[in-house]
Amino acid sequence: MRLPDQLRTLSFDLGTQVHADGSCLVRLGNTHVLCSASLEEKVPGWMKGKGQGWITAEYGMLPRSTHTRTDREAARGKQQGRTVEIQRLIGRSLRQAVDLQILGERQITLDCDVLNADGGTRCAAITGAWVALAIALKKANLSAALVRQVSAVSVGIVERGEGRRGSVLDLEYEEDHLAAVDCNLVAARQEDGGELELVEFQSTGEGRSFTKAEATALLDLGLAGCEQLKAAQREALR
Repeated sequence: MRLPDQLRTLSFDLGTQVHADGSCLVRLGNTHVLCSASLEEKVPGWMKGKGQGWITAEYGMLPRSTHTRTDREAARGKQQGRTVEIQRLIGRSLRQAVDLQILGERQITLDCDVLNADGGTRCAAITGAWVALAIALKKANLSAALVRQVSAVSVGIVERGEGRRGSVLDLEYEEDHLAAVDCNLVAARQEDGGELELVEFQSTGEGRSFTKAEATALLDLGLAGCEQLKAAQREALR
């Protein structure tokens, strides 16, 4: 049985999409996300002439990534608010990884497609997208532009009836469904070392409010989880 401070079984399969500039399939338990990076020698029109690049992201869940089939958003004619929110989170998180001046007038699009969803899909997407991004930059001889390592993990306070489980790292769907407090944490570290810094810490009292002490405990647990993820990212790239 997984301990509350343990990640689910984690793996990265590199080069899953042979035509992408960088790609990996990240697995966290039964959450599987295919991440790819595409580098273009251009930037959006509003950025032309600024001498810097741009990182953007697209996110989607395949129709049978969940227990029941979900229509493709393209078939609906519009994206859901959740999808737009997650895309923006992935994009701004991964922009923290790159010196956009060194990148030059180039755009990298990170595509994150959820094959199986069992909780923490946005966090898995960010963690896998960083690996795909690192591969793409190395392939283009732009590794100098990669200045931070970025990873993300979910944490929460799970309470099950009279039995309180307390703080749990890397929530699967059932744990997330039962969580009284639900958080997503994105953290980054400079490539040359230093302290792990927060990029985002999204926390919500789903079933109840929570104390400052509980928030601090969740933050510490999430940062410890990101340390584990960063070690796995490095090992995968080696």
